[in-house]
Amino acid sequence: MSENKQVKTNRDRYNERLKAKYPDKEFADDEAVFGQINEDYEHYDQELAGYQEREKSLSDLFSSNPRSAAFLTDWRKGEDPIVGMIRKYGDDFKAALEDPEKQEALAAASKEYAERVAQEKDFEEQYQKNISESLTTIEEIQKEEGIDDTEIDNIMEFLIGIMKDAILGKFSKESILMARKALNHDADVAIADHEGEVRGKNTKIKESLRKSKQGDGMPMLNGQNGSVSEKRKPKTMFDLANEAM
Repeated sequence: MSENKQVKTNRDRYNERLKAKYPDKEFADDEAVFGQINEDYEHYDQELAGYQEREKSLSDLFSSNPRSAAFLTDWRKGEDPIVGMIRKYGDDFKAALEDPEKQEALAAASKEYAERVAQEKDFEEQYQKNISESLTTIEEIQKEEGIDDTEIDNIMEFLIGIMKDAILGKFSKESILMARKALNHDADVAIADHEGEVRGKNTKIKESLRKSKQGDGMPMLNGQNGSVSEKRKPKTMFDLANEAM
């Protein structure tokens, strides 16, 4: 028996590639498919233009200074770059060290290098100190809040994601709303406490009004000659509010 094989068309194969590359997108019709093709071509053109620009810059550099091309070629093949620079630019180094004008520029470059190294060392020391304190803080929070390792890993991953996005100038809606909620937390709690206090006072006032209404018009003994006193004087809103305090 001959085996029946399903032959895929070029359209089928391309649709499979699109779905594999963009699993979250739907390509229900030709408009969506060709729209994605157009976007991809624009992206490829931009990348190609960048490659061509960088290639031209290197080509111009190598044309203007053939030694730089030889230096990079040897470096690519595994030669130590310092050795390669001395071997190819030894005379230039010697001339620069003997040139009074170049000595000032070399001194400035050496100072800049030393400052950068010192700054990097300071940053590294601060990082090691801060990360140690942060790990201690994380452990304390886990114990106090009963947070397991999986949840704390998710929390730290979320925070690191925010940090990376911030470096790239990216601030998502989720991050902004989270920051807003955190900044307004104390104010929201204070408002809720105040509203609860006001509701409690209003409840007391309503209860006092209810009791006062039930007592209005009831005769009371004056205590003198056994005569009936006049109707009790109604309480004002100020009186009820003071009783509720």
